Amino acid sequence: MNRIDMTGRTVVITGGARGIGYAIGERLVQSGARVAIWDLHLEEAEASAATLSKDCIGLSVDVADTLSVEHATQQTRAAFDRIDGLVNGAGITGPVKPLAEYSAEEWRSVVEVNLTGTFNCCRSIVPIMQENNYGRIVNIASVAGKEGNPNLAAYSAAKAGVIGLTKSLGKELAKTGIAVNCITPTTAKTKILDTLTPDFIEYMRVRIPRDRFVELHEIAAMVAWLLSEENSFTTAATFDLSGGRTTY
Repeated sequence: MNRIDMTGRTVVITGGARGIGYAIGERLVQSGARVAIWDLHLEEAEASAATLSKDCIGLSVDVADTLSVEHATQQTRAAFDRIDGLVNGAGITGPVKPLAEYSAEEWRSVVEVNLTGTFNCCRSIVPIMQENNYGRIVNIASVAGKEGNPNLAAYSAAKAGVIGLTKSLGKELAKTGIAVNCITPTTAKTKILDTLTPDFIEYMRVRIPRDRFVELHEIAAMVAWLLSEENSFTTAATFDLSGGRTTY
């Protein structure tokens, strides 16, 4: 593993108590960063932060709630004085079923966590990055946002929105020292699979030319570079992690 120098940098990871977010936190701590794990469940956030490093903190945050995000931003800044990076990883798939069977509340919940949550966190943290004219934002989108997955209309639409938000904000901040990019991973073996049917999981796997799901450490490696100073030019871009499924 190459060590990317993140010494002295503070990174917020939403949904960081487990899965992809936690794997990213591990990689960043190994690179010298301090991490603030934002998760809906306080005990899990604190336990994961303690496992990562004594220099990490865990906070209870509902990314879909503006006031919760703003409060967590203030707490993180008070703890570390600065915020250099943001990984918007909090997300839910929602139920797997035809669009016509979705309730308005089910649709709203998926969009609010995945898309509005990303907006809320960017809106709260970007001004802090602007003060230092430095920042790196990585939004976790999905191949579903590029291609659309059947019976996952809300999730596919929300992740497409995350890609669009990334392009817009990246261009908006292009003349600053802030880079905004997103990644579009295929399925990884995380607890999110518990919400999907075996048939649907197999549907996704057989569409991956590498014939396997992406590993968490592979996602973390790409995100670590995107959060580093070495990523000094690329912004508003979408980085593929689909094993050859989506080559655009």
